[in-house]
Amino acid sequence: MDTYPDYAFFGTLLVVGTILGIAPVVAPLFLAPRSRGRKTLDTYECGVDTEGSAWMRFDISYYLFALIFVVFEVDVLYILPVALVFDTGAYVWRDLVELTLFIGILFLAVVYAWKQGVLNWTS
Repeated sequence: MDTYPDYAFFGTLLVVGTILGIAPVVAPLFLAPRSRGRKTLDTYECGVDTEGSAWMRFDISYYLFALIFVVFEVDVLYILPVALVFDTGAYVWRDLVELTLFIGILFLAVVYAWKQGVLNWTS
């Protein structure tokens, strides 16, 4: 008889979680305004009406620069935990060599991008 309250609590949490998960998806269907005017279909950029076409091509260097930034941000996720436990383990020299190789490969990637002209901005 003691297991029934556990199932009831679990069932209640499951129902409440499902309702809270579905509510943000369903609520806008009932609460959002339905008017569709000409202004609604326009491209919106900071409250200023667009002049000309809103579709324009960007230089590939913007994307490459962003990818390099993302790579280094992800690397922080690796380097920070290694730095926190660096002095506590028995394999300090192995960890130092691995970290040095990791940073060295990243450095070579930056040098390669630099040589390819990704970091040079042209106007």
